[in-house]
Amino acid sequence: MADPITVFDRHILKLRRDRAASRASEFNFLFAETADRLADRLEDTTRNFPRAVDLGCHSGELAQILAASSRVETLHQADISYRYAKAARDLNGRSSMVADEEFLPFAEGSLDLILSNLSLHWVNDLPGMLLQARRALKPDGLFLASMLGGETLKDLREALMTAEAEEEGGVSPRVSPFVDVKDAGALLQRSGFALPVVDADDITIDYPDALKLMRDLSGMGESNIVAKRSKKFTKRSTLARAAAIYHERHGREDGRVHAKFQVIYLTGWAPDDSQPKPLRRGSGQVSLVDFLGDVPDKPEPQN
Repeated sequence: MADPITVFDRHILKLRRDRAASRASEFNFLFAETADRLADRLEDTTRNFPRAVDLGCHSGELAQILAASSRVETLHQADISYRYAKAARDLNGRSSMVADEEFLPFAEGSLDLILSNLSLHWVNDLPGMLLQARRALKPDGLFLASMLGGETLKDLREALMTAEAEEEGGVSPRVSPFVDVKDAGALLQRSGFALPVVDADDITIDYPDALKLMRDLSGMGESNIVAKRSKKFTKRSTLARAAAIYHERHGREDGRVHAKFQVIYLTGWAPDDSQPKPLRRGSGQVSLVDFLGDVPDKPEPQN
């Protein structure tokens, strides 16, 4: 019987990332963009981090950007794919290892910083992974990650489902249960992180057609890995019909289409006594009325 929390086929993820590693320079534009935005958020802190890990490092985009930063002293790169881990080491010379985000190989309290760039949306047990990350951090250590949100490529997924129903008489599961923005903060709190902050932005990429978008997703190793997906190859007629539907519903006059990636950023700190804490309920010393002034009486209703 399948594990009830096994939503994604992690073995297929590893194989696809191995394949993507051989042509990373052609398809890593999204990873590079979000790595840059993640690094900007790190620079907003006032701390330095002696020992850090980049979980799901792809081909080393984040480490390459952080090379110019003084925030991180030692950065270890980790990926479920051996070929990605090797490509990352070859790109920037920093150490790398093969590690699965679902089974973190780090001792409790051994890290000052955990980073992850566009990898956690393929984790089956995200609350469990966040709990492991929090335990691996030293007190007042930082967890900073980006991941794809539920609005990502919504138009493409709808077009593929419609085309598959028309061309193949049924629909294979294609909608990944991505984390919603409003739930991400609760996940951080549930995992024991202090001072959680969650924000999101959209990255829109212009494409000549939906077929080029699908080829890019394959090249990035980001195509469908839902465990219950159809194991048959998608028919060419289905892909062509999906591209046509995408253009009919979302195409521009010049024939091009947009693809929207929703990126969610998660920030949380391992608890420490030095962190600011909310006051105990009822311990306030200043009256709200004194601060705001008298509140006018509510007018009497008129007949």
